[in-house]
Amino acid sequence: MTDYTTPIEATFELQRQAVEGSHQALQQSVEFQQRLNEATLDSLEATESTQRKVVELQQEAFHTVLDAWEANIPGAAGATDELRELVDESYDELLETHSDAFDTFLTEYEGGIDTQSELSDEFLAALEEQYDLLLDAHEEIETQSVEATAQVGEQVDELQDQIEDVQAQIRDVSEQAADAIEA
Repeated sequence: MTDYTTPIEATFELQRQAVEGSHQALQQSVEFQQRLNEATLDSLEATESTQRKVVELQQEAFHTVLDAWEANIPGAAGATDELRELVDESYDELLETHSDAFDTFLTEYEGGIDTQSELSDEFLAALEEQYDLLLDAHEEIETQSVEATAQVGEQVDELQDQIEDVQAQIRDVSEQAADAIEA
C-alpha cells in the first residue's frame, strides 16, 4: 500500500513551523521594544545626573574665578561676595528648574512606558489566544486532510487491485483462447 499522507503531513508540519517562527519573532520584537524603553529610561536618568554634575562643575569653576579675583584684586572681596551670592542663586534656580524638568519628563516617559507595556501585554495575550486557535484549526484541517487522503489512497489501492485482477483475468482468458485456437 502506498503512503499518500506523508507529503501532506510534511506540508502541514512546515506550515506549523512557519507559524511558530512568526509567532516567536513577533513576541521577541515586542519584548525587545519593552527592554529598549527601559534602557532608554535608564540612559535618561544617567543623562540627568551627568548634566547636573556639569552644571555644578561650572558653578565651582565660577567660584574659583571669584576666589582668584579676591586674591589678586585688593578690595574685591565685597563685590565678589555679592557676585558669588548672585551666581549661587542663579545656579540653584537652574539646578532646580533642571531637576523639575527632568522629573516631569521622566514621569511622563515612565507613564508612557507603562501604558505601552500594558498594551503590549494585552496584545501578546490576544496574539497567544489567536495563535492557539490557529493551531487548533490547523491541526483539525490536517487531520481531515490526512483522513481524506488516506481514504482516497485506500480507494486507489483497491481500484489498482481490481485492475490487476481484471488484467489477470484478461490474460487467463487470452491464454485460454489462444490455447483453444491452437488446439
